[in-house]
Order: sequence, then C-alpha cells, then structure tokens
Amino acid sequence: MRRPLPNPAPGGRMARACITCVGRGHIHPMTDSITLLRLYVEWGADDALDTHPHDRMARPATIDHPATATQPTPIQPDTGNGHRNSPPRPAPAPARGTATLIDQAVTAARTAAQAARTLDELHAAIRGFDACTLRDSATHSVFVEGPTGAPLMLIGEAPDADEDRSGHPFAGESGALVSAMFASIGVERTSLLCAPVIPWRPPGGRPPSAAETRICLPFIQRAIVLAQPARVVLMGNLPVSVLLEERTTAARMRGRWREITLPADPAQPGPAPTFMALPMRHPLQLRASATARRDTWKDMLLIRETLESISGG
Repeated sequence: MRRPLPNPAPGGRMARACITCVGRGHIHPMTDSITLLRLYVEWGADDALDTHPHDRMARPATIDHPATATQPTPIQPDTGNGHRNSPPRPAPAPARGTATLIDQAVTAARTAAQAARTLDELHAAIRGFDACTLRDSATHSVFVEGPTGAPLMLIGEAPDADEDRSGHPFAGESGALVSAMFASIGVERTSLLCAPVIPWRPPGGRPPSAAETRICLPFIQRAIVLAQPARVVLMGNLPVSVLLEERTTAARMRGRWREITLPADPAQPGPAPTFMALPMRHPLQLRASATARRDTWKDMLLIRETLESISGG
C-alpha cells in the first residue's frame, strides 16, 4: 500500500507525513527504529521502495555538461554594397506546366471573347468557357445587365454571395446602395449598365488569384467594347487594378477620369479603343467611415456633371 500516513507528534497532535516508500520524505525523528517500523506495519505499510528518505520538494541538482567546441562562423567578405555574401539559396523551379496551362486558358478566353459580336454572344461564350475552374464552383455566371446604349457602365468587384445566388450584378446590399447613390443625382438604376469584373465568384468569397483574373480579363474588356458606354465607373480595388493596370487602391485613384486602352478588334482595323473610366470606392465601403462617404459623394457629383455635359444638358 502506498498512501500518506499520519505521524505522531508531541502534544497528541497528528501531522501529515509520508513513509520513505511513498516518496515524500520528512519522517518525524524517532530514536527507536524498531518501534517506528512496527508502527508502519500496523498502519499497513508493507512495501519499501528505498532505504533513504528523499526531499521531493528540493531543487534538482545541476548537472554540469562539458562545453562542446563549436566552429566559429567564418566572416563573409563585404561586397561593397553594405551586405555580406551568403551562400546562394536554390531558386524554386518554375512551374512550367502550370504557366503553360494558364497561358493556354488566357489565349482561349481571348479567342472566345473576340469572336463575340454582341453582348448576347459574349454571354454564351462565357457560359461555354471551361478553361477557368471558377465556373465549376460558382452557382451562376454573372453577366452584363442593362439597356443597350446606356451612357454609363458600372464595373464592380468579383461576384459576392448575393450576386452568385441571384446571377445579377450589384445584388443585395451593394445593389441597394448603388440605387440610392445614383438616385441622389437623379439617375435611375435601370438606366445603367452593370457588370462584375470577373463573371464567377471564387470559392468561399476569397479574392481571385492573379491567374484567374488574367483568364477572365478578355471577357470584361470585350464587354466594354461591345457595350460602347460613354463613361465607365470602376467600383472597387479589383476592377481598378485589372483594367487600369495599377497596383493601388480605388481610394487613391479616385477623383478624376482616367483613360483605359483595350485590345483592338482583329476584325476591325484601326487603333485600339479607349474609354474614360472613373475609379471609385465600392458601395459597401460607404459603411467604413465618414471619409469614404464624403469621397463617394464628390465622385457622384463628378458623374452628374459629366453626364450633363455628355447629354448637352
């Protein structure tokens, strides 16, 4: 049996102690070892684990390890530019197979887009395009919507959950905000062309990869050329970076119209088509801060002024 055992103490009090075999140590000193042993037997201690008590509360003894000799790191010579030479790291092998597949998908998308002569034909080409895996995971393909000949085309971010479920651009909360924004300058939502920058929602709403945006780019470029809007509004960071080829945010680019150049139509000789585009914050960013709302209002006034000048009003 291994258990804490009471140890008689002077004055008739009982103090907690533990026999050596239990492993706690600190036995009350008794001069008669035989009497103490008999007492332990009467208490039921019938197994001895050690011959000497151990203080289990004491700090363990420090073991001195001999110092191991280490080789000093050689000092690399200075190259003169403030950096030391270091052993070259092996460069990762380029994924040539993957790059080739992406290039093939981009070429296929460009061919399919350029073959479309109308927006309906472009929509059919997007539906039948199977070289982008986003199509397989999306619920709907989201296309350009709006009246033919509309002077203003809005291009938003990749489809969100509402747009993916409904199959319509600027659906849900973002659509309600767009309607309110343009109503404030006297423009009906139904008079606008609307489209996402890519036609499919990435799984889980993650940002699309650079390869995915490259593959989808010919479709939105062709949509702009076929729609022929007087002005384009880029709502959000992704359409700004993709169509303006600027690695920055819409908040930094906003405030003035900028020219975008799109690929020339092989069937129609002439210079590459250009359009004037206004970068803007995405409508959902109106919730972010008062600064976002102030900037958006300034951009809306610029849009109203531009539309009035186009219409001659």
